[in-house]
Amino acid sequence: MPRKVLPLTDAAIRNAKPRDKIFTLSDGDGLYLAILPSGGRSWRFKYRFAGQEKRLVFGLWPDVSLKQAREMRDDARALVAKGVDPRQKQKSEDAEAEVRAIEAANTFEVIARDWHGQQVRTWSEDHAGKVMLRLEKHLFPVIGMVPVTELRAPAILPVLREIEARGNNETAKRLRQYCEAVFAFAIATGRAERNVGADLRGALVPSKVKNRPAITDPKRFGALLRTIESYMGSPVTLAGLRLLPLVFVRPGELRQAEWTEIDLDAPDGPTWSIPAEKMKMRRDHVVPLSRQAVEIIADLHPLTGAGRYLFPCNRTNGRPMSNMTLNAALRRLDIAQDEHCAHGFRSSASTMLHEMGFPSHIIEAQLAHAERNAVKAAYCRAEYLPERRRMMQRWADFCDALKAGGRVTPLRRVNQE
Repeated sequence: MPRKVLPLTDAAIRNAKPRDKIFTLSDGDGLYLAILPSGGRSWRFKYRFAGQEKRLVFGLWPDVSLKQAREMRDDARALVAKGVDPRQKQKSEDAEAEVRAIEAANTFEVIARDWHGQQVRTWSEDHAGKVMLRLEKHLFPVIGMVPVTELRAPAILPVLREIEARGNNETAKRLRQYCEAVFAFAIATGRAERNVGADLRGALVPSKVKNRPAITDPKRFGALLRTIESYMGSPVTLAGLRLLPLVFVRPGELRQAEWTEIDLDAPDGPTWSIPAEKMKMRRDHVVPLSRQAVEIIADLHPLTGAGRYLFPCNRTNGRPMSNMTLNAALRRLDIAQDEHCAHGFRSSASTMLHEMGFPSHIIEAQLAHAERNAVKAAYCRAEYLPERRRMMQRWADFCDALKAGGRVTPLRRVNQE
């Protein structure tokens, strides 16, 4: 007659002393506790399935109590009775749990922040801040917690359409582009297989390109330059307003100009060298300084030369002036917002320099526009500097003539040496 197995008790489990080898304490119906030489106590279940003896591990005591172990045994015996292998079922559940854990760690917000962290190395601080602000305001609250593997275009499109409905077409377009970039990053890092952002192409209303307002008529431009001279605000702001038309860089590049970038004694002539990280196209840019530009910078030096920036913030020298300062100054001069803006000086210069007959590639090189051909771009930066220097001086002289209010002579082709 087989010996009856007495059920285990908590006291028996606590009092069991480890031995040199594993030994077991049986609870009956296939459940037993393996006592390890290390002192650990492991719940195990022995059963037969499809003619084979198998074992299943339930976990360690006391993390898994005696009562819980018995419940797990009973559940496993019920599966065997139904023709289901509990060990195989456990493996499937573990695999599913692992997948869920991976998905939970790879939500849209997690990957978007990883992508952003990679991009900030090449972005300006202002641009990086704008991108993250848009993500946090519009996308993260809605799809941030969704695993990228579960996201599809129909889940994202309503968010973008709602932004469109408020008239913010440009913001919606940018967010769609961010989505495409985030999913491309997820694919590259092995966390997604499909670019859902690309699936959204063509789903939004095309945004209209808004040209920044600019005065391009020479006589009206001369009147604008005379108006600037009447500015009664900060002399530093006035210097910025006077210098911007002569160098026609982007306003953000001007306000971040540093004294260490200015070389008035350069062998080839006075130069402002803007590092790549401050440029929209992420390439170093050289601005030849005309005689008039040098005079403005020299007059500015006693005011701000002891600090880092040519145009510091009026509250602290440690930061550049606000990106709103120059446009606000133009508004104070009664220059209408839809008539001319700080960025518009680039269009003004480009239009009139073309009318003066300067070659387009020289003007484009000075504007630091994108050049798709890398070899050609390098050639522009290296070989066009003498031509650009002559052009910048001609432009400054032309601006002086316009500002003086004299008769504007008919423009003619420029003879390029």
